[in-house]
Formats: sequence, C-alpha cells, structure tokens
Amino acid sequence: MERGKFIVFEGIDGSGKSTQINLLAEALKKRSISCRTTLEPTFGMVGSVLHDILSGKMSADPKVVASLFVADRLDHILNQTDGVLKSVENGETVICDRYYFSSYAYQSVEVPRDWVVSANRMAAETLRPDATIFIDISAETAMNRISKNRENTELYETKERLSAVREGYFSAFELMKDEERIFVVDGNRSIDEIAEEIQKIVFEKIC
Repeated sequence: MERGKFIVFEGIDGSGKSTQINLLAEALKKRSISCRTTLEPTFGMVGSVLHDILSGKMSADPKVVASLFVADRLDHILNQTDGVLKSVENGETVICDRYYFSSYAYQSVEVPRDWVVSANRMAAETLRPDATIFIDISAETAMNRISKNRENTELYETKERLSAVREGYFSAFELMKDEERIFVVDGNRSIDEIAEEIQKIVFEKIC
C-alpha cells in the first residue's frame, strides 16, 4: 500500500487556516484521494487540558504548557486507535491544523527555543510533514479578524504576542530550512486566490 501524505498548515491566529484546510480536503476528495483533517491541540485527554488553559479556564506555567503540547502531539501521532502515523501508513492523506512549528513559534516566546525543539524531536523523527504550509498575515490583520469573528480571545491573541509569534515562525523556518519542506503563502488575498496557490503546491509538488 502506498503511504499517504502528511500536510500541515501553520499560521498565527486568524490566518484562515481552517478555511483553507477544508478547501484542500474537498479538492483531494474530488481527485479520489482518501484524506482526513485533524488539529492540535487535540480534544483528547491532554489536549482538553490545553484547550482549558488557552481559553483561560485554567492557568499553568509556560514550561508546563510547552510540555503538555509535546505530550498531546505524541499521542496525536502515535495513538493506536486514530493516530496520524497509522492513518498515513495505511495510505490516507492527513491534513493537520498546527504541528511542531506552532510550538517553536508560540512556546518559544517564553520558553528557550532550544528546549522546545529538543522536546519535540521525537515527534519530528517519528513523523515529519511532507509539506508545511504557512499562511502569512500581519499581527494587525490577525487581530482585526479575531475581533470581528469571536466573542472571546484566547491566551496568545494579543497584537504584541502574535507579532512575536510571527517572528518566531520565520526564525524557526530559517533554522529548519534544510530539514523541512516549507511553503509560505500570502494570506492577504481572497480565499479563492489563496486556495488556488495552495492546491497548486500540493498537487504539483506533494501528491
């Protein structure tokens, strides 16, 4: 059986990842490519705690948060019931909303990046994405979208924090450029224009 692909979408909050993930999944299915979508943090045992922390229902030290993301990520890919690795090995293409680059960018604002990278090494060595697609928008654009579309903001959703996170992404991309397949897409265009570029990348270079 031919191995499926693992495609990861990254971007600061409000970048439009969810919309583009759904459009790509539809495009894959139209080509009779078996696929499923997933996200991090998950809604599993560890991921549910992370969602409570991000929404402000619970509080935790940044080091604890970074560690929880690592644990949730490993369960996400290695879970024997519905783990991403099992799906990919069974020929299914998996599209994931966030993976370890999110930790490099978000957690490294408060936790040393070297530690974050080291802690995520097992995930990277177990399942490296066939492509990481980063939808790039400014922190100001992100906050405008978030304020229009949500009643409540999450832990990282401030202009200053998102600006630091965006810089963290590009710093991590430069650091990992020889190990990872990273595609940066301009997110300041129409939904259709962004989708067209993403699907061109996927169908010409990945699938």
